[in-house]
Amino acid sequence: MRPLHVLHVVGARPNFVKAAPVISVLRRRAVQQALVHTGQHYDVNMSDVFFQQLDLPSPDVNLEVGSGSHAGQTANVMTRFEEVLQDRRPDVVLVYGDVNSTVAAALVCAKLLVPVGHVEAGLRSFDRTMPEEINRLLTDQIADLLFTPSSDGDANLLREGAAPDRIHFVGNVMIDSLIRLLPEPRAEEEPYALVTLHRPSNVDDPDMLEQLMRTLAAISKDLAVIFPLHPRTRHRLRALSFPSVGTRFRLVEPCGYQEFLSLERAAAVVITDSGGVQEETTFLGVPCLTMRDSTERPVTIEIGTNILVGRDMDRLRDEVTKIRAGASKRGAVPPLWDGHASDRIADALEKWWIARPQNLAGVGSRYSPENTCSR
Repeated sequence: MRPLHVLHVVGARPNFVKAAPVISVLRRRAVQQALVHTGQHYDVNMSDVFFQQLDLPSPDVNLEVGSGSHAGQTANVMTRFEEVLQDRRPDVVLVYGDVNSTVAAALVCAKLLVPVGHVEAGLRSFDRTMPEEINRLLTDQIADLLFTPSSDGDANLLREGAAPDRIHFVGNVMIDSLIRLLPEPRAEEEPYALVTLHRPSNVDDPDMLEQLMRTLAAISKDLAVIFPLHPRTRHRLRALSFPSVGTRFRLVEPCGYQEFLSLERAAAVVITDSGGVQEETTFLGVPCLTMRDSTERPVTIEIGTNILVGRDMDRLRDEVTKIRAGASKRGAVPPLWDGHASDRIADALEKWWIARPQNLAGVGSRYSPENTCSR
C-alpha cells in the first residue's frame, strides 16, 4: 500500500499552532506531506516567528494572498489554491480552525472532490454576525473527517446532521503545542494584566475602542497592563489618536508564540477576544475575561477559567477587582486536553486510509477537467 499523502493548509497564527503537532506526528509515521501557507498573516511577527518557534517546515507553497476584505481574501485563496491542489493531488487536505483560508480551501476541495479533514470542528458561537461562525458552519458541512476538540463539538455536529462516523473526538491540538513548548513564566517586577484584542466588534468601532482603552488605562492604575498589539489594532489606534497611556500601560509589538505563552502563564488575568487564548488560559489555570458576547468555546466557561464580560466596561473593572482580591474563578482542564490530540488525529487518518472506498485508491484520477466546474 502506498503511503497516505496529506496536504496541510494554514493561513494565520492559530493555524500554525494547531498544524505543528499534527505535522510532527505524521512525519514520524512516514506519511507524505505538503504544507501550503496562504499568506493571510504575512508579517514576520505574525507568521515567520511562529514557523521558527513551532519547528514547522518551510511551506512548500506560499499563496501570498495578504490582507483584504473577507470576500476578496477568500476568493484569492480559492483561485490560487485550486492550481496547487490540481498539481499536488493529495489524498486528503487538512484545514485548521475558522479563518478565511480554512473555508476557502475546503470549498476548492469540495469542487474537485478531494477529501477534507477539519481540525477543530464543531465549535459554535451561535452568532452568525461573526465571519468565523460562517466559516465554521460551511467547513463542517463540506469536510469528510471532523476532528473535534471538546464534546460540545460532537453534539453540535450531530444536531446539524453530520454522520457519526465522520466525527472524531480527539481533544485540543493547541494544547499539544502548548505542552511541548511551554516556557518558564515571564519574570516581571509586579503583577500585570495581559491584553489581546483584535476582533472587529472591539477594535473597528472607534467609540468602543476608546472605551476599552480608557478602561484599561483606569485598570492600570492598580494593576499594570501589557498589551501586545495586533497589526489591525495598532492601525485602529493610530486613527483614534488616543492620549499617552502611562508607564504602567505598555503597548508592545506582537509576541512570538513562546514569548506570549510566558507572559500568559505569569499574568494575574488575561483580557482577550481570542478563541485560542481562552483555551490556553483554561489549561494554564489563569483567569480569563473575554470581551465578547458569545464564545465558540463554551467548555472554557463550563469547566475552565473563562468568564464572558461582553463589552460591559463596568463588569470588566468589577471582575478584575474580584480577581485582584483573590476571588478568581477556579477551573479544570477539559477531557483529552492532554498533549496527544495529534496522535489521535493520525490514528483516525490511518484508519480512514486503510478503510477508504476502492474508488479512492487512484485518487489522482478524480482531478479530471469535468470536476473543475468549467462546464
